[in-house]
Amino acid sequence: MKLHGNACTCPRSRRLLVQRVLERGWPPAAAAEAAGCSTRTAFKWLARFRAEGDAGLEDRSSVPHEVPRRTPEDRVAAIAALRRLRMTAATISWLLSMPVSTVSSVLVGIGLGRLSRLEPPEPPNRYERRCAGELLHIDVKKLGRITTIGHRISGDRRGQPKGKAGWEYVHVCVDDATRLAYVEVLSDEKGQTVAGFLRRAVAFYELHGVRVERVMTDNGSGYRSILHALACRSLGLRHIRTRPYRPRTNGKAERFIRTMLGGWAYGAVYGSSAERTRALAGWLDHYNRRRPHGSLNRQTPLQRLAALNNLSGSYN
Repeated sequence: MKLHGNACTCPRSRRLLVQRVLERGWPPAAAAEAAGCSTRTAFKWLARFRAEGDAGLEDRSSVPHEVPRRTPEDRVAAIAALRRLRMTAATISWLLSMPVSTVSSVLVGIGLGRLSRLEPPEPPNRYERRCAGELLHIDVKKLGRITTIGHRISGDRRGQPKGKAGWEYVHVCVDDATRLAYVEVLSDEKGQTVAGFLRRAVAFYELHGVRVERVMTDNGSGYRSILHALACRSLGLRHIRTRPYRPRTNGKAERFIRTMLGGWAYGAVYGSSAERTRALAGWLDHYNRRRPHGSLNRQTPLQRLAALNNLSGSYN
């Protein structure tokens, strides 16, 4: 039993309270004052000790013994069986003549609130390319524009601007073998934009002596555009797309985005979107040059790149 964070007493202090009253002859009011609780609470623990001994001084669950309106177990089993037939909550409620809200709460309670929970978890598909540039993972993350200090920082929802401030699109590129990353904040994710980002990303890796061979993206409209296809062809790149509804296929980009959000996007308080964008270069340099990477045996991406180049004999 987890002790309540605001509890004045614990089993040890209750036992001391009982000893002071029953063995040392303290008045219950004095023992209660010494324990930091009310006289009524002291009498409660004395009564429990007289009835149950030391076991009566332990915490008890506050869950009621009986819930008259609880859904019967046979109904819960029927709802689970119908859910495993991939029926929706509305269909199940119609078949069993039950409110949709009740069926939905039961499904959430038994862990079947989402249809995806019915599918067995896929085993992890971990892979890593041997050489830098064999595969680049590319993805986009939308971030809301900053127009004022939000309620998450100020703690006050009053006075917040109405309407939408719009989005900024953070385009990320991560090398599979070294985790060397390249990031830009752009205005959209259209074909022309992603094609331009691809060219600049490839130029960035070429500055580090990396020849890019393949790129992996999701199935966004920009990556399916003719402009992006022409950019891949002109750069001599093979374009690989992830499986639909399988973001884990592009997991290295997803994991980098998670790190980027915690370290840069949400890692400080920014007064404007421009201030946040200016901070990106410093954080990205820290990630590539100084931040040890767990999956790289505590090396930084640039250290890993140097190690791979030394092994291949191409590092100058």
